[in-house]
Amino acid sequence: MNHSSTSTLPQILSPNGSSAIISDTIVQDFAVIMIVAAIMVLLTYKLKQPMVLGYIIAGMVIGPYTPPFQLLQDIDTINIFAELGIIMLLFVIGTDFPLQKLRSVGRISIVVASAETIGTLLLTLMVGQYLGFTFFDSIFIALAMSITSTVVTVKILEELGMLQDTSSTLLLGISIVEDIIAISALGVLQSVAADPVSTSNGMTNLASILQVLVSIGVVTAFVGGIIILGSRYLPNLVDKIGKTNDYALLLLVILGLAVGLSFGASLLGLSVATGAFLAGVLVAESKSANVARVITTPIRDLFAALFFISIGALMDISLIPTFIIPAMILILASFASKFVIIATLLNRAKYDNATSLRSALGMASAKGELSLVVAKGGQDVGATTSAVLPILGVVTIVTTFMTPYILRFGSKLTNSSKS
Repeated sequence: MNHSSTSTLPQILSPNGSSAIISDTIVQDFAVIMIVAAIMVLLTYKLKQPMVLGYIIAGMVIGPYTPPFQLLQDIDTINIFAELGIIMLLFVIGTDFPLQKLRSVGRISIVVASAETIGTLLLTLMVGQYLGFTFFDSIFIALAMSITSTVVTVKILEELGMLQDTSSTLLLGISIVEDIIAISALGVLQSVAADPVSTSNGMTNLASILQVLVSIGVVTAFVGGIIILGSRYLPNLVDKIGKTNDYALLLLVILGLAVGLSFGASLLGLSVATGAFLAGVLVAESKSANVARVITTPIRDLFAALFFISIGALMDISLIPTFIIPAMILILASFASKFVIIATLLNRAKYDNATSLRSALGMASAKGELSLVVAKGGQDVGATTSAVLPILGVVTIVTTFMTPYILRFGSKLTNSSKS
């Protein structure tokens, strides 16, 4: 995103008249996106399917990989909107999760996320080696397969009216810890993969261990600082602004908080989703949380739609026949590992069967944004071959389509267990 924004900005500001062309292109692309998305969402509504599927199909229709022609002029535009979509979606979700609610699942989230991430990584690493991938291809694929797409899963849970369930609180807590583990592991893998010859050197191994410790320390300081210091001052600030009854001012302040913390997370190498979610958690501590949620929801819906459309637009469906078999084997291995570990640990922690199953199904289903970041991270340091990104692209396509049906199945299991 940083690259595209820096390369686009001079064109927008250039005095030679190209700004009008860029502006017209953005307007044209936005019009195409909204019209096609509206048609597809209407069709999915009529067919009683999740809205997310409509957005993804719309993206595939307008994307550069779908014949006979490309409807979008500049694919970078939708990537920028998609990043904003992640921020707004996770911010509004965070406003439903005050600190007390998160603390109730904090300890079990750390235990479960650590166990299922390590277990899934080891299993898919072995599967990757069995399928004939190189060691570094296998380990980057394994790390990518150990990460759940928080954005996809949460949006579908919201559509199904399941966000307030205990299983959704657990899922969010586990996802946050999982993202932190994944980002820390990615940094270590990149440093080791960039100089594989020296990995046998004790100093290199020591440096890797120190890097892990530093990453954990930075993440802990960031999250802890936001929760401890932020919860002391920011909710009061939001309340003072809320008392003015100036909703435009309140909207600007909370959007500034969401984007600011997302930027802070990004600077530390974390997902912007983590910063946005924590911003929402701070707003949830204020008395103006309900008002904040109402005034930001329409913006969230718009940008969240653009995020899922961007996933569809970037999917090269012509690659599916080539990579579908290894992708399905990896999906099955990852799903089985996550489901068994999470369901077992939550049952042992005295959660009821319905909550354990729903949390396990939610965490085992979708792969997405952060998995693709891991794949690109391996590619950036020259550690992986050209096959890794397309395979994980196929994994994203398949799991994104599967997830609504898996979560809907989970809700039926819950309903039957309650009756």
